[in-house]
Amino acid sequence: MRTHVNSLGLLIHGDPVIPFVYPEHIDRASLDALPSQAGIYIFRDDAGEPLYVGKSVNIRQRVLSHLRTPEEGRMLQCARRVDFECTGGEIGALLRESQLIKQWQPPFNQKLRGLREMCSLRMAGDLPEVVFSSAVDFARTPGLYGLFGTRASALETLRNVADSAGLCCATLRLEKVARGRPCFARQLGRCGGVCVGAESAQVHGERVRAALEPLHIAPWPFAGAIGIVELADGVRQVHVVDHWCYLGPRAKGRRRARPPLAQFDFDVYQILVRPLSQGGLTLELP
Repeated sequence: MRTHVNSLGLLIHGDPVIPFVYPEHIDRASLDALPSQAGIYIFRDDAGEPLYVGKSVNIRQRVLSHLRTPEEGRMLQCARRVDFECTGGEIGALLRESQLIKQWQPPFNQKLRGLREMCSLRMAGDLPEVVFSSAVDFARTPGLYGLFGTRASALETLRNVADSAGLCCATLRLEKVARGRPCFARQLGRCGGVCVGAESAQVHGERVRAALEPLHIAPWPFAGAIGIVELADGVRQVHVVDHWCYLGPRAKGRRRARPPLAQFDFDVYQILVRPLSQGGLTLELP
């Protein structure tokens, strides 16, 4: 079997049993210290600045897989050491990774997710409207459907929902037609006919609500902050979350107050909404 060493000093071969050569420019002690536990890891440059933040249920295994990946050569060439932070489990690793990416904006994290303004759909009577997080508290407001980065993407989703559910794009203000004239979908037999009086606005509105229901955004289900408890490999952590905003791991012996400018965080919502609704987390309540 043919083998060769690439520009990073990594041994490329087809037999996974053969050990690879560690890159000499990355501090070997920092690699040897990596644990086989859940948490986050940080590739840093020679100035100590973060290049990339990742998470894994097995930090050591995941970092070594980076070193075996030629496609990541540019990031690895800039790296000089790898730091880590153990968490009590996968949820803590996901929350901490998301927090640090937003805080540091590392250049090699492809999804540089920030606390940007989001928009959603909300029913105003029998018609949906686009609302923005600057005007509506997404964590406390019921009756929101979908999370979108732009108004255009919200309307595009609404159009797709309308097409699938046989709704009237003219009534939804997605299509311009003269009053009393059938919308395009009605001409094709795909609209219930609210545009020409064959269906009432109330019935159409009920169908809109039903079609949007799979996109429903769950309001924060608690009165205030909660602690999510994780314990693994001797590491116990309590991650404080309030109204879909991650506040960080709780310091031992004291509680952390919610920052006055805490915002609904899309990533935190995506991480926690399912396990919270399914009751799969251990919680500490006030």
